[in-house]
Amino acid sequence: MIAIRLIYVIIGMTVLFSSCQKPKGKELYTLHCAGCHGMQLQGTTSGSELLNSLWKNEAGEAYITSRIKFGIPNSTMIGWETILTEKEITAISKYIVAFQQDRDSHEVKTGTEKVKTKTYRLQVEKLVIDHLATPWAIEFLNADSALISEKPGSLKWFVNGELDQTPIAGLPKPHTASFTGGYMDIALDPDFESNRWVYLAYSETFGDVDDKDAPGMTKIVRGKITENQWQEEQTLFQMPDSLHLIHGDRWGCRLIFDQEGSLYFTIGDMGRDKDSQKLNKPTGKVFRINPDGSIPDDNPFITTPGALPAIYTLGNRNTQGLTINPKTGEIWSTDHGPRGGDELNILHKGANYGWPVVTFGIDYSGEIISDKTYQEGMEPPVVQWTPSIAVCPATFIQSPLFPKWENDLLVGALAFQEIRLLDVVGDEVVQQEIIIKGMGRIRDLKFGPDGALYVLTNSPDRLLRITPDEQKSIFS
Repeated sequence: MIAIRLIYVIIGMTVLFSSCQKPKGKELYTLHCAGCHGMQLQGTTSGSELLNSLWKNEAGEAYITSRIKFGIPNSTMIGWETILTEKEITAISKYIVAFQQDRDSHEVKTGTEKVKTKTYRLQVEKLVIDHLATPWAIEFLNADSALISEKPGSLKWFVNGELDQTPIAGLPKPHTASFTGGYMDIALDPDFESNRWVYLAYSETFGDVDDKDAPGMTKIVRGKITENQWQEEQTLFQMPDSLHLIHGDRWGCRLIFDQEGSLYFTIGDMGRDKDSQKLNKPTGKVFRINPDGSIPDDNPFITTPGALPAIYTLGNRNTQGLTINPKTGEIWSTDHGPRGGDELNILHKGANYGWPVVTFGIDYSGEIISDKTYQEGMEPPVVQWTPSIAVCPATFIQSPLFPKWENDLLVGALAFQEIRLLDVVGDEVVQQEIIIKGMGRIRDLKFGPDGALYVLTNSPDRLLRITPDEQKSIFS
């Protein structure tokens, strides 16, 4: 209670101070709008493009101001008049108009960039800059090839440094009309070299995949790829029709195998926050199954009447990052908060992470979700970010190219377009450093067999490769 009140006192003081200042449109747009509409106004899976002809030529500043202030009926665009001041709304409108008029100067350049951090001078190569459609995940099969999943419903090969534009055939069709649904994470079986199983998470519907009103839910399957064909598909996790939801949002879904070979996956709260606390509902949970889809005998709720036996943790909002701590074997996760309260957590079997009973964030409308940031019996986060950075992928560092970062943690942010380096000591984060900023919404982070860091971005949709500069890599 005291903590959350202190947050709002600080916010209030900030608003009071800023009222005496000239509002900065770019900063306000980045904080409140870029998460849905993109830093380049190009739109995302969560929000529309702001560069179309209606906004640019027929609208004008007054029209944009009205839409920001009052929202758009029958859409996800809320009114901001109770959240932002008149001056702030006007500043955002002016920034949008100015950006549209000068859009050519905001094009992201191709090539290689150098970025200096406290420890390394980094070289950022733009490996793939075209022919990707909202890439979601990358998995390396070997030193020469990787698979990339795309939100609209495709898997593509990345081979010998080039993207194969021909998608793999025979894949299931996702329910992409459900706002943020589609293909999500992919993973390889721990025994992939011998069994060739590839795991896929996607949004499924028993109705028309193009019908926005069709009910949907996350489905986990595995299959094998032979001569660019998806074959031998097996369903590992699928909810009955009665648990499918209409207009689902915040799907998740990240996959990871632990050191014992169990498969973990996440399902977001789908906009039904209270169901995150219900063991008979799949939303707002982390699940654990065996590679063949069977349920481990020691799952925490396997004997609980009415509970879904695959549930491993509850009270999660929208977990989109899972990674194994190489020192402890524990699974660390990142969880999207609402307005504020993004979280970094350590997953414990049967634990409750509190959403929406406890949270550091507030609703998008500005309303209080809960006056609690802590409650006995609910796991507190290792780190919470307010304002929300839209934290997404996470990976612990084990690469011969980055010895000074060994066993530290990288997290990526969507809205803030950041990669952050977190200095981890035991179960605590003692320091954070932003090492990449403004290169796109960070969707996935993976170290390749070559030790380089591969980064998938959305808006723009690209694949980056990050290595220390060979000439100036380590600063003593």
